[in-house]
Amino acid sequence: MSTKAKVAVLRSKPESALQDYQRLMDLADFRSYLDPAATTILKDNISWHFPFPSANTTPWQLEGTIVGLRNAGYNDLVCVQNKTVVTDAFKGEDLNKYVPVFRHHGIPVRFNFRDEDMTWEIYKPKGKIRVLDGIYPEGIRIPDFFHGKNIVHLPTVKCHIYTTTTGAMKNAFGGLLSHHRHYTHSVIHETLVDLLMIQKEIHTGIFALMDGTTAGNGPGPRIMEPVRKDVILASGDQVAIDAVAAKMMGFDPMSIPYIRMAHDAGLGVGDPREIEIVGDDVSNESWGFQVGRSEGLS
Repeated sequence: MSTKAKVAVLRSKPESALQDYQRLMDLADFRSYLDPAATTILKDNISWHFPFPSANTTPWQLEGTIVGLRNAGYNDLVCVQNKTVVTDAFKGEDLNKYVPVFRHHGIPVRFNFRDEDMTWEIYKPKGKIRVLDGIYPEGIRIPDFFHGKNIVHLPTVKCHIYTTTTGAMKNAFGGLLSHHRHYTHSVIHETLVDLLMIQKEIHTGIFALMDGTTAGNGPGPRIMEPVRKDVILASGDQVAIDAVAAKMMGFDPMSIPYIRMAHDAGLGVGDPREIEIVGDDVSNESWGFQVGRSEGLS
């Protein structure tokens, strides 16, 4: 039996996108990562409340995930939204066509910035914290609602001006930290590792499905060139899925600090040699993406 981390990758088509996501979940053995008795949080990614390709969770990514979970008996689903200093969560879920998906499948939505939906409480991590205790000396506050629940992250494949690439690990940023989280940008790589460690302490299960049907090249998460790539990824290892996406974009995953630090800390696998890719063969993928510019690249 292989001891490698597993990442599923499929090439997807518009006419089969929902079915592709369900097959992807099965290939990545999602049931082995998520507790069927626990509530499952759907954490979409709204980097920009306008519908900009590659910046945000796609509606087919969201719906394919919901259908796949429901078909497997995960019926207690809830979406959690957050805001940032530059995005509006209500506009985002409306303009990006999530609202009809929520209504059709009966998915309740909670907002981590509304007192009636959840409370921010001080959390004392059991593991070693790198930077968050310095950023928040009065105490690291996270939403009480996140404790004891599964979480399914729904990021996209794109570059990021601060972290080179952004994916499953970065997706926890909006949900677990308050709207003052921009204070962490000077130590963002260490912050993402701290957040992954906290997630492993508070959640009953963690899984990620990443949409690369349109990928983002250039200084993301909003000033990007959308590039059609028609790939989707899934894994229960948040470090491994980010590493595979980074390698496909043309980066050396272990040269990206947040991936390397998480790998070295044993929070996941960032070395591509230790990752098993199942599904479609993407071994020759290297898109040549660059963070600093987007013009003229394919």
